[in-house]
Amino acid sequence: MSTTIAVLNDNELRDGEMKEVSFGEGKVLLSRLGDKIHATSAFCTHYGAPLAKGTLAADGRVVCPWHGACFNISTGDIEDAPALDAIHSFKATVQNGKIHVTADQKSTLKDNMARPQVLSTDGVVAPGNGVVIVGGGAGAVHTVESLRENGYKGIITILSAERHAPIDRTKMSKALISDPTKLEWRSASDLKIKYNTNLRIGVTVTNIDTKTKTVTTDNKESLKYETLVLASGGAARRLPIEGASLGNVFTLRHAENTKKIDQAATKGKRVVFIGSSFISMEIVAAMSKRELASIDVIGLEEFPFQAVLGKEVGKGLKEYHESQGVKFHMQSKIEKLLPSQSDPSVVGAVVLGGNGPTLEADFVVMGVGVAPATGYLKDSGFSLERDGGVRVDEFLRVVGQDGSVYAIGDIAVFPQVETSEARRIEHWNVASNHGRAVGRAIAGKPEPFAKIPIFWSAQGQQLRYCGLGHGYDDIYVQGNPAELKFVAYYFKAGKVVAVASMQSDPLVTKASELMRLGLMPSAEEIKSGTSPLNVDISSVQSKAKFRT
Repeated sequence: MSTTIAVLNDNELRDGEMKEVSFGEGKVLLSRLGDKIHATSAFCTHYGAPLAKGTLAADGRVVCPWHGACFNISTGDIEDAPALDAIHSFKATVQNGKIHVTADQKSTLKDNMARPQVLSTDGVVAPGNGVVIVGGGAGAVHTVESLRENGYKGIITILSAERHAPIDRTKMSKALISDPTKLEWRSASDLKIKYNTNLRIGVTVTNIDTKTKTVTTDNKESLKYETLVLASGGAARRLPIEGASLGNVFTLRHAENTKKIDQAATKGKRVVFIGSSFISMEIVAAMSKRELASIDVIGLEEFPFQAVLGKEVGKGLKEYHESQGVKFHMQSKIEKLLPSQSDPSVVGAVVLGGNGPTLEADFVVMGVGVAPATGYLKDSGFSLERDGGVRVDEFLRVVGQDGSVYAIGDIAVFPQVETSEARRIEHWNVASNHGRAVGRAIAGKPEPFAKIPIFWSAQGQQLRYCGLGHGYDDIYVQGNPAELKFVAYYFKAGKVVAVASMQSDPLVTKASELMRLGLMPSAEEIKSGTSPLNVDISSVQSKAKFRT
């Protein structure tokens, strides 16, 4: 039952401003664009961040300060991943100098911040073979969500090699959560009942015949499709070294991997990490609180994250992890893994090359990246890139196919915003937004993919990053990375191409919006003291400067 409450004086909300206000026991977000006032849920449906601390753009978007989820302030609809649920929108009016909001009290509570999506399915699907999605990760579930949001009525089938519904994989490395039921985005029953989607788990695709539009699985079953979405993600790499097949040598890609790592990481144990990747270092951060006997990290670079974040940031983050008891062995190579003397079936030590030390280990985690899981495509005659990726066009359609085959996420090599350079990006948000874009395209609303990449990583504090910094030629750092409080700007040819930060929200999400709108300050302006936070993109008059 709706109630109308005066929540704020009209003159206390300026053009381009957001404010979180009380609504009985709940909260409402007010946003003002010119004379128009909008009222929505106050919290992001992804992880519950307060949207008032995010970024408002004059084209009607509010961006979460934490992970880049974006919502339409008029309708509450999702504009960008990673959120899967829309927010509520409420009626807002001005009477006698007061802003009044009309809403159901229950819908303003944080526990009820998500608005049920308006879906196209009513239990009846259109005839035909529909959409088959190969893979059961973030890209797949966002594809389903987007298909139904945008009116697609055909049958949808997900073929997943994993034995559970699509999960929030980011929590596996950041918090070592291993129970799939605590990680599921949508349960199998929800997918079936609400989305009329068939989820087939534990199924591996072995062949695709694009001439007959047939997918074959490892149990020799054949499925016909009208449209195919390749979302098979990545496979964790294992170094081809002696001892790599010993017990207690783990990689992290699936929930069962997390469970084994979690069970091994008990008080007094010794662990060696091979690779100083983001995934490795997230697990390191989670384990540093567990009173392990030792945590050793072996890396090829001088500093962790150096290739992406640069030496200064990498050095600072290395110093932080060292302060937590982590020991690094950088610019090192692995010679071999040795079996345990007490149990030859499991690992007991890691031998470094070049007369390096031998590190005792009760278990080893290999965090040396992932490879595109596209072996089935190679066997099916698809043309693949050298790294196993799949080249797609700006609509994410596989190049060389008839337009009915899409590829998304970790396997997709797609043209980048502005440069059109074809790259493969292994970001959770990219896969999710790919799925949303493909869902719209299949439903008859195609648009070129032009999202700014965003990722985040738990490194004692939350590291946030936006843009594409590959090949940057200069870096400018404000603050102290070792204290986990900084902003780093990455420049190329005088332009800001990427931004990283810790404890500086909402700077990264604001920067992502400035990049989207073509209003990011230049390298010279940044070095002269201009802050992205001070660039107006929220007032009505700022909209005239937006890139169209």
